[in-house]
Amino acid sequence: MIDQVRPSALDAWLQSQPATAVVLDVREPQELQVASIRPEGFELLAIPMNEIPGRLAELDPDRPVACLCHHGGRSQRVAMYLASNGFSRVANVAGGIDAWSLERDRSVPRY
Repeated sequence: MIDQVRPSALDAWLQSQPATAVVLDVREPQELQVASIRPEGFELLAIPMNEIPGRLAELDPDRPVACLCHHGGRSQRVAMYLASNGFSRVANVAGGIDAWSLERDRSVPRY
């Protein structure tokens, strides 16, 4: 089961983890140019969804990972992929960066 964490509840999820978490932004580079988040209490790593299988070694399966995309669909698929590849602490940022803008940081542009 993949944890579904709203952006407004991410801090609580981060604090419940045994290690510093990674927020894995799986959007495409052009999306990152439109809207990005600032790492606050987590490490931010951007790897487009389609590159995850080839770059899986860049991620530590012992660290918590919260996956982020535009609305939550791609990030959910990546979270499931990570879980099936030995990652035990995985969450999906439900609502994606769109919800992030509405719930957590209104300075992040919506698109």
